[in-house]
Amino acid sequence: MSDGELVRGFNELHYSNGGEPMFDQYNGISIVAAGDGWAEGELEVSRHSLNPHGIVHGGALAALADTVGGCCACSKGGTCVTSGCSIEYLRPANGSKIYCTATPKKLGRTLSVVALEMTNDQGVVVATATYTFFMLH
Repeated sequence: MSDGELVRGFNELHYSNGGEPMFDQYNGISIVAAGDGWAEGELEVSRHSLNPHGIVHGGALAALADTVGGCCACSKGGTCVTSGCSIEYLRPANGSKIYCTATPKKLGRTLSVVALEMTNDQGVVVATATYTFFMLH
């Protein structure tokens, strides 16, 4: 499967809900590029993404990491669900977009483990994460 086909297939699966936006789309999260063993996505920051202090909510970063990590875990085929995660919030996340890159630590038959890095639109790392996915196939 080509990189473009992978992104199109992922977006068709996650953004088709009878015309209604699904969680990712509703929250400004999208996959922008993906290939065999990697994925990149972004969060379009809006007022709905912010916490009371005016910075990107930790839950928005977790959702971004989960989405991009799942795409990476499934990049060689199959489907998955999240079975565990850990996130390190390194500094306040701000800007108009948050970018996320995912690289596998292990792409397995039953479990896949993915490392993620999130940066703001100035290229500053705001969070890192490790997600574990149960592969449904």
